[in-house]
Amino acid sequence: QVQLVESGGGLVQPGGSLRLSCAASGSIFGINVMGWYRQAPGKQRELVAAITSSSSTNYADSVKGRFTISRDHAKNTVYLQMNSLKPEDTAVYYCKGDITLTVDVTQTYSYWGQGTQVTVSS
Repeated sequence: QVQLVESGGGLVQPGGSLRLSCAASGSIFGINVMGWYRQAPGKQRELVAAITSSSSTNYADSVKGRFTISRDHAKNTVYLQMNSLKPEDTAVYYCKGDITLTVDVTQTYSYWGQGTQVTVSS
């Protein structure tokens, strides 16, 4: 019913930049919170950044000042601009959306994308 598709990952050198995108599609009534998570090898999945429908944002301390989350409500898309990338940013990045479907507008569920690999290495 709902599909989240991430794009923009790849291999970059330390200090470089990447812009991740995640577009939600399907019978969507509305989207509340959208966020980016990441999971590095041998590590737990962690929240990187989140943004609400009112554009309130939250960032992990490790990425503050370097990453910026934004969203385009009309396109049901969330972005993550990543600057000054470090090797420790290497991970699979997943987007998540808290989405209400038209088939049942009284409930909201979380949906996950398949992930996009970000590798920061020289």
